[in-house]
Amino acid sequence: MSIDPGHVGRKYGPFEYQLGLEKMREFAFAIGGGNPGMGVSEPPPDPVLYDVEAGKRSRHGSVIAFPTFAVVFAIRPFSAAMMDPALGLNLLMLVHGEQELEFFDVMRPGDVMTTRGEITQIFEKAGKDFVTVVTESTNQAGKVVVRGTWTAVIRH
Repeated sequence: MSIDPGHVGRKYGPFEYQLGLEKMREFAFAIGGGNPGMGVSEPPPDPVLYDVEAGKRSRHGSVIAFPTFAVVFAIRPFSAAMMDPALGLNLLMLVHGEQELEFFDVMRPGDVMTTRGEITQIFEKAGKDFVTVVTESTNQAGKVVVRGTWTAVIRH
């Protein structure tokens, strides 16, 4: 069953999320600050990801979030699209195809991110449906911080 391409242009959001210092720290420690194998046993190699004083001394002026922390809030319009009854997706047949994040600024504690998304592509290939949602997250100053491209593959 193919998905109606007439859903291209369908919009989701706005979704709002306030970044918290402890959530950012927990995330950085959970992934070892991007250092494979570190996990939560050792601090991430870059203290700007968790230490307030190191953050103040950095070029950013504060602790910053590890880049992939953006998935916490930026995926919401994609999730909403996948759950949208109008698309009629069989979620049991859906697999995560791809995601890409493009960054324009760092994320800081207290930032209030507002994320909106839009279905930009629906197509069929090799007996599977593909749905692409592009999201844009802006901070409280209205500046775009991250743009995400999320693709789902729905097997027939």
